[in-house]
Amino acid sequence: MAREPSDAVFAALADPTRRSILRAVAERGPVTATALSDRLPISRQAVAKHLVLLRDAGLVVADRAGRETRFVAVGAPLEDLAAWAGQTGRRWDDRLARLRDRVHDRRSPPPPQPAAGRPPRAGPGGLRS
Repeated sequence: MAREPSDAVFAALADPTRRSILRAVAERGPVTATALSDRLPISRQAVAKHLVLLRDAGLVVADRAGRETRFVAVGAPLEDLAAWAGQTGRRWDDRLARLRDRVHDRRSPPPPQPAAGRPPRAGPGGLRS
């Protein structure tokens, strides 16, 4: 069974700016907030605040070396999210299929049954049912 993602992961991914930052961190490897802000239309302080939320959600880790803090993306929370979403989707697919079958069963009249002891009647085109 897939581990359910935390609310912090959903909250972090809900913001398009944070998704852009996470994508940039994942593509560029260890990167500083300053380097990210050079490539994004927001200030370094705004990038740093978003990185804190991504870090708190477990989506990035920070490695401090002297005066620089470099951020690296962590894939495990996204893998958990993908597995959970797939499992939840399959569960809903099963439920909806059962509902569709029940609705179909209620709409379709049962096929006529021949009376006991009598041969089936000929249908259209002379075919016996």
